[in-house]
Amino acid sequence: MIRLAVSSQDMVSSRFTISPLIETMHALWTISGRHEAGIHRQWVERRQETYKVLERAHPGLRAIAAISGNRGNSNVDFIAPPPSGVKVSFDDELAVVRATPVEQAHAEVARVLAMLPRADPEIRELLLGPDVVRIIADAFAIAWTEIVAPAWPFFHAVLERDVVQRAGRLATYGWAAALDDLSAQCRWRQGHIELRMGDSERICRLDGKGLLFLPTLFSNRMGAYLEESPRFALIYPARGIAAPLPAANDGLAVLIGRTRARILLELAAPGTTTQLAALLGIALGTTGEHLTALRRAGLVTATRTGRSVLYQRTSLGDALTAGAFPA
Repeated sequence: MIRLAVSSQDMVSSRFTISPLIETMHALWTISGRHEAGIHRQWVERRQETYKVLERAHPGLRAIAAISGNRGNSNVDFIAPPPSGVKVSFDDELAVVRATPVEQAHAEVARVLAMLPRADPEIRELLLGPDVVRIIADAFAIAWTEIVAPAWPFFHAVLERDVVQRAGRLATYGWAAALDDLSAQCRWRQGHIELRMGDSERICRLDGKGLLFLPTLFSNRMGAYLEESPRFALIYPARGIAAPLPAANDGLAVLIGRTRARILLELAAPGTTTQLAALLGIALGTTGEHLTALRRAGLVTATRTGRSVLYQRTSLGDALTAGAFPA
């Protein structure tokens, strides 16, 4: 059990964010077969041959697999550090990896290799060699470009919706409500966040730095960055990734059209035009037209949040998707 002591300053400093680099690392664990594909099976099957070709050409991908995604504390941190803030790009995160001193990389690698079965000699030599940081960064770059980036608009839409929903829940109902359904491994208890992770018991103080909360699509378990770093971070499973979107029933599709029915079903959680277009694979302009029609019919409402407009179902929209009308 790990207890995170949370001060009032930590509450103010905490943020929800998205890490393209960490998601790329998680995707590699899944596509390489080290983690269960689950609902991503079809995507993994389409990308596996590409990954195998890249793995043969870039041994850095095998090096990443050797020193990350392992159980317990047998993982290095420098290959995918927590982001320095919100709204960071993949290139910005990769620049942080490239700036890692080779001495730090070797120290982390040596610690992990001592905890694992003996690595392949070629990979071990690479990991302890002078170019390890560059080789791993280059491997991440090619994996992002060839495997993850084409699907990123969809992945990002799912992750962004989770962030918006949880941040709103935190602001409206407080920490207990926001964290108690984050994961079965996480609970809010009287000024502490309790994490059921690892075998030892310890207390970690955030010292006013707060936490970054990062949703992930490729894991059903929590992860954490709790060692000394610019930011502490918790990684948790994004909402809704375990259940596919229900098919629109014929009656609803006949009434309002199949695409509008799909949009209405997807709005079980609030979303923006951009998110819905990415999630459903339809053009942005077309999505906007359908949302306008649904809004005029009283089935959805629109609320401006910053630069975005967030759509959500009305009670009439809820009743239609449930197959019942209000009395």
